[in-house]
Amino acid sequence: MNAAPADQIRLLDVQDLDVRLQQLAHRRRSLPEHAEIESLTKDQIQLRDLLVAAQTEESDCAREQIKAEQDVDQVRQRSARDQQRLDSGAVTSPKDLENLQREIASLAKRQGDLEDVVLEVMERRESAQQRVAELTERVGSVQSKIDDATARRDAAFEQIDAEVATVTKEREVIAGSIPADLLKLYEKLREQQGGVGAAKLYARSCQGCRQELAITELSEIRSAAPDTVIRCENCRRILVRTSESGI
Repeated sequence: MNAAPADQIRLLDVQDLDVRLQQLAHRRRSLPEHAEIESLTKDQIQLRDLLVAAQTEESDCAREQIKAEQDVDQVRQRSARDQQRLDSGAVTSPKDLENLQREIASLAKRQGDLEDVVLEVMERRESAQQRVAELTERVGSVQSKIDDATARRDAAFEQIDAEVATVTKEREVIAGSIPADLLKLYEKLREQQGGVGAAKLYARSCQGCRQELAITELSEIRSAAPDTVIRCENCRRILVRTSESGI
């Protein structure tokens, strides 16, 4: 393949721009905010799981408290009715009076036990409510950090994407001036060779594979016409000759 020396030089310019695009893509993928957001999101998921558990516990305690208070109220009402019967004098039989007094005493003890249950449930509910409040605040704090990191990431994205657009436009202009067959070969080699399809011959070394060329290869390059497209025998990339080639 033949191509004007100026076209081959421009191929190096395209290669430099492609390397820059690769660097920008890597930078976009490697922003520290990615890891930060991922870590914070994991923390938030764990906190939200704990929050749901605390909310469920608080809800369970609320139902349990209502049930315990209803039990206390039922015992209190029954005790009040018995006390009213006792105070009314309607019960005159000594045995019935003894049974009624015994039931009132039993109900008083039952009421006391149930009130202790209510207090215990209220303490557990209060503890759960405090836990809910604490976890809600922590979830909100983590969300604020996620929002901040996301804003910083998006700002970096905007800056990088703007530079990508500029570099891409410049590449299109330069690539448009290069012969189609040479550019096609370059693109093929770039895909095969990890993003580098053309390299400068500098001080008798290929800047693609960083290998110094053999004497016989250098001799062939010296005798080649200026428009001959040279390939590195080691890495097979397009080897572009410049004034710094040392041949």
